[in-house]
Amino acid sequence: MSVAERLAALGLTLPEVVPPLASYQPAVRSGAYVFTSGQLPMVDGKLAATGKVGAEVSPEQARDLARICALNALAAVRSVAGDLDGIARVVKVVGFVASAPDFTGQPAVVNGASDLLGELLGDKGVHARSAVGVAVLPLDAPVEVELQVELQAESAQ
Repeated sequence: MSVAERLAALGLTLPEVVPPLASYQPAVRSGAYVFTSGQLPMVDGKLAATGKVGAEVSPEQARDLARICALNALAAVRSVAGDLDGIARVVKVVGFVASAPDFTGQPAVVNGASDLLGELLGDKGVHARSAVGVAVLPLDAPVEVELQVELQAESAQ
């Protein structure tokens, strides 16, 4: 089953690439690897939520926002790789969680991104990961996610 078919089965669609907010590219390809910039939970050009996790944003909401970030990151991957079916594996996920001072559940929040990648890519979606609590993110976003993806040899040319 293709990634597009898995997306459809989950009732999801891959969004358009979120335009950069500053001087960077949404994704860069280097040989067999694609590195995405940090992706915010943007939907139709707007943040889906703002605030700190553990204060204005619940951990459950933040987990859903991390899924949106992962979808946006996959859109960025597709923009330089041409096709998500050419992914050999997701190598690493880095998730940043804008956290209230006493919030320590960053790993559970970033699971939203990790679980989505597993649902869409199966074993190819299993990855190394960091989940980092931070004081603030751009535009007061609650979550930001970046991916490092390896492409299959035939897709890497």
